[in-house]
Amino acid sequence: MPAGLPDRPVPPEGPTTEALICFNLYAASHAFIRLYSPHLERLGLTYPQLLVLLLLHQKDGQRVGELGAALAMETNTLSPLLKRLADTGLLTRVRSEKDARSVEVRLTTEGQIKAAAAAEVPACIAQEKGMTEDGYRWSLKTLQALRGWIEEAARESER
Repeated sequence: MPAGLPDRPVPPEGPTTEALICFNLYAASHAFIRLYSPHLERLGLTYPQLLVLLLLHQKDGQRVGELGAALAMETNTLSPLLKRLADTGLLTRVRSEKDARSVEVRLTTEGQIKAAAAAEVPACIAQEKGMTEDGYRWSLKTLQALRGWIEEAARESER
């Protein structure tokens, strides 16, 4: 049994979905997106688009590779998403003159306005749903630790 896991027997029929970390993360992710839906609809964004705008709001002018790394997205998933945002006038994509493989992504003026509105969404949701600052910090720290453990375990299994 891996270190740090409870030493309890698994029932012969296997663990219930409620006892699985993977299921609970999956279900929580879907619940979070449902929680965000009214705000996303108001902004006319999908959840991945919101994340891109938040990253560019924090640091404009990032390369596609930087955004992909920050979002844990492959370029073939991220590029169509960026194209849709560019088509709506929220960002521009400029190919580097030095390296044709490198594309820099920048918010337009309209994109900056929408990104600023998007940046308010997480705090609005926390306030609407009554999450305390301490509860937020504890939840974030716990999820970051779990994510780190999962990412390390995934890297080890790929070796």
